[in-house]
Amino acid sequence: MNFSSKLLEDAVNEFSKLPGVGQKTALRLVLHLLNKEQEEVDTFGNSIIRLRKDIKHCSICHNISDLPICGICASPKREKEIICVVEDTRDVMAVENTSQYFGVYHVLGGLISPMDGIGPSDLFIDSLVQRVATTPVKEVILALSATMEGDTTLFYLYKRLKDFQIPITTIARGIAFGGELEYADEITLGRSIVTRVPYVNSITK
Repeated sequence: MNFSSKLLEDAVNEFSKLPGVGQKTALRLVLHLLNKEQEEVDTFGNSIIRLRKDIKHCSICHNISDLPICGICASPKREKEIICVVEDTRDVMAVENTSQYFGVYHVLGGLISPMDGIGPSDLFIDSLVQRVATTPVKEVILALSATMEGDTTLFYLYKRLKDFQIPITTIARGIAFGGELEYADEITLGRSIVTRVPYVNSITK
């Protein structure tokens, strides 16, 4: 792609580094910004800079937050004794959009994937075990994507938590195998949360 401006080329190259954004899409986005007022572009740029500079992670659940403790963990309306374990913030948003869950979360920060060099120590698993060991917990819901990595992580978590003698459940498999949790429609995901089943049932069949 030939550019009439080095500044334009640099901007397009940066945008094209984003997931799913090719050079043509990046060029369209950059030209769109060039047609905006300076104040709008400044607001856009500053929001990205502030995001990277000021964002925090909840000290309890590891969800992305503006404060040291996120709004969900801090809310007196949430059932603190029920913990829903998810892969990342996108999955928290997906479950919240169902309006079917009123407990709290624990964000692992990924899934166990030996092929990618990601092991249990690379995730927030120890802090989950610590939460279960030191706070009153009535149930742990393992809400992970129905993929090979998700199932591997489910089994590992179950082994780490089973001795605490609390219900360990998993979302019902209304989600097809290989499906990412964040892409499930709200009705299907909501029903999967409501009709969750004991995890041990799925490994003894």
